[in-house]
Amino acid sequence: MRVILPKWGVSMQDAVLVCWLKEVGAQVVEGEPLARFETDKVEVELEAPASGVLTRVFVSEDDTAEVGAVVAEIR
Repeated sequence: MRVILPKWGVSMQDAVLVCWLKEVGAQVVEGEPLARFETDKVEVELEAPASGVLTRVFVSEDDTAEVGAVVAEIR
């Protein structure tokens, strides 16, 4: 399953990855925080959309991701 950066605010267009809270290979549970993003000077936690194993991340710390971008993969 692809993990997509959601739109948290009306004017949000992108967000900067502050840090990953899980490492590749880690078990994750649906709703569990995966990463912390900063948008409009507010930090928001991105939650896992499904349970499984975090198999890939596509964004590195301090990188900017656009709304709708695939930031990770869970299998």
